Amino acid sequence: MNPKDKKLAFKIYLYLGALFITSLVVSNLIFQKFFYWQPFGEVTIFGASLFEISVGILPYPITFLITDLISEIFGKKKANQIVIAGIFASFFSLLIVYTSSYVPATDWSPVSDGMFTSVFGNTIVAVFASMMAYLLAQFVDIQIYHFWKNLTKGKHLWLRNNFSTFFSQLIDTFTVVLLLCSFGEISWDKFTGLVISGFLFKVLIAFLDTPFLYFFVYLLRKRFGLAIGEEIDLEA
Repeated sequence: MNPKDKKLAFKIYLYLGALFITSLVVSNLIFQKFFYWQPFGEVTIFGASLFEISVGILPYPITFLITDLISEIFGKKKANQIVIAGIFASFFSLLIVYTSSYVPATDWSPVSDGMFTSVFGNTIVAVFASMMAYLLAQFVDIQIYHFWKNLTKGKHLWLRNNFSTFFSQLIDTFTVVLLLCSFGEISWDKFTGLVISGFLFKVLIAFLDTPFLYFFVYLLRKRFGLAIGEEIDLEA
C-alpha cells in the first residue's frame, strides 16, 4: 500500500474510533431516561412492557457495527485497541462527572446542584455496570466475529456480523441489567422485561445494520483494492 493510501486508511480508522468512543460515552451519560417503543402496540411480557427501554440503548448498537467494520477491514488487533480506548474514555468521563458533582453551583446557575445530581447522580454506578458488561460483550463480539471469519474464509459477512452481535448483546444486556438491579438502581420486578426488551431491540438493530456493514465494507474494499478476507495492516 502506498503512503497516500496508508494515510487515508489511518484517518478512516481514527474517525471510526472517534464515532465509537462518542457513542459509548454518550450512551452512559443519557441512560437514565426511559422511553416506550411500541411499533406493534403495547406488549407486555412477565408483567413488564416489552419495549420499555433506556435511551442509552440508541447509540450503543453503533459501537458493535463499528467494531465489526474495523474487524473486517483493519483486523482483530485494531478492533481490540478501540475497545480498550473506549473503556479509558468512559472512565475518564466518569471522573469528570464525579468531579463536577462536587463543584457547588452559583445562585444564578441555570443548572442547580440538585438538578445536576438528579440527571448525573447515578452515572457512577451506571458506568461501572455498563463497563463490566461492555468489556465482556465487546471482546466476545470480536472473538466470535473472527472465529466465523476464519471458518468461512472471509465469506458470508452477514453470518459473522449477526452471530457475533447476537451473543455479545445478550451477554451485555443481561449483565448490565443484573448489575443495575443488584445495585438498587432498577427494581427487580423490571429485570426480565428489560433484559428481553433490550435484547430484542438490539437483535432488530443488528438485522437493520447489516446492509450498512455490507455497504461500508464494499466501499473500503473497492477503495483500497482488498480481496475478500484481506485486511489493512496499519503497522506495516
